[in-house]
Amino acid sequence: MNKTLVIIPTYNERQNLPAMVERIQNLPIPVELLVVDDNSPDGTGKMADDLAARHSWAHVLHRDEKNGLGRAYCAGFAWALARDYQFIMEMDGDFSHNPDDIPKFVEAAQNADLVLGTRYLGGIRVINWPLKRLLLSTSAARYVRIITGMPFSDPTGGFKCFRRRALQSINLDAVRSTGYSFQIELTHTIWLQGMRVAEVPIVFTERIQGSSKMSPKIVREALLMVWRLWFRCGLRRSPRK
Repeated sequence: MNKTLVIIPTYNERQNLPAMVERIQNLPIPVELLVVDDNSPDGTGKMADDLAARHSWAHVLHRDEKNGLGRAYCAGFAWALARDYQFIMEMDGDFSHNPDDIPKFVEAAQNADLVLGTRYLGGIRVINWPLKRLLLSTSAARYVRIITGMPFSDPTGGFKCFRRRALQSINLDAVRSTGYSFQIELTHTIWLQGMRVAEVPIVFTERIQGSSKMSPKIVREALLMVWRLWFRCGLRRSPRK
């Protein structure tokens, strides 16, 4: 059987984690969960341990400090690749990504190396965002497409499914991004290798519990990272044949 692992990085997500575990447990396909906790001061890590003790399909990876979304995911990817998972997903733990969408990612990944959840293909599917943030997100997607040449409608999104071979093709230790630009860097790296990338529509809902991790520093990093990626690949704007 092709095993699927969903990786959720957490920092102060105690309010959301039990409900997320229940939703994943009730999916129509078998899925395992890895919580990567960055030493949350609200006790999320301890709660994750308690949940993992009750569910054999749930696992926890503890990190000593909070040093960026990208590093948390890379730690989770390395953990997954050391085991026999064939489909490895990333998603937020605050229900901005709907766990009920997981099966359609796995289905799309049967014929793709990377599946991107898109908020903007064929329209805008974002709930409870102020206009300013929506304009920032859509403008960022267009900015990334113009500079890198990537044809995807939502290259900054963080709901994804990787086939094992796609992650194995990346030197995770060389990934530079720590914030949300991490999403752009991994997609760009896989796309430039000529691997198959698909998009599936999703509805993104702004979190109800807890607070957003977005900051001006994260935005600045993403703006600069796009140019670094372009120069790193020799100014190419398409995969090699």
